[in-house]
Amino acid sequence: QVQLTESGGGSTQAGGSLTLSCSASGHIVSHDCMAWFRQAAGKEREGVARIYMFGSDTWYDDSVKGRFTISRDVADNTLTLRMNSLKPEDTGMYICAAKRIGGFNRAACLMQEGDFHEWGQGTQVTVSS
Repeated sequence: QVQLTESGGGSTQAGGSLTLSCSASGHIVSHDCMAWFRQAAGKEREGVARIYMFGSDTWYDDSVKGRFTISRDVADNTLTLRMNSLKPEDTGMYICAAKRIGGFNRAACLMQEGDFHEWGQGTQVTVSS
């Protein structure tokens, strides 16, 4: 199993930018689907972005589309979430996750939010008005 550790969280004002990183102790390439989730205080965890290894196809929640960019660096075993034009509503704990799908099933990664079996501990993002 891969060990995931997030970093890069912090506090910024509305309109600011932050870049989150998720480092893997193992090899990211062992998982063909990776994602960023977030959970605000008192709310359920929600999917933010997902990326499929083959072709680097991505999915974004409508709330962050056009503002966030998910990417992965295989050589560095790192998953990145670049966040621009941040809003107070983006505040929450950001958690990276990974799962194995196989079979070159892109839809199983991009269209399905569940079944992630590797999780980091999260990094806090706070956006003030």
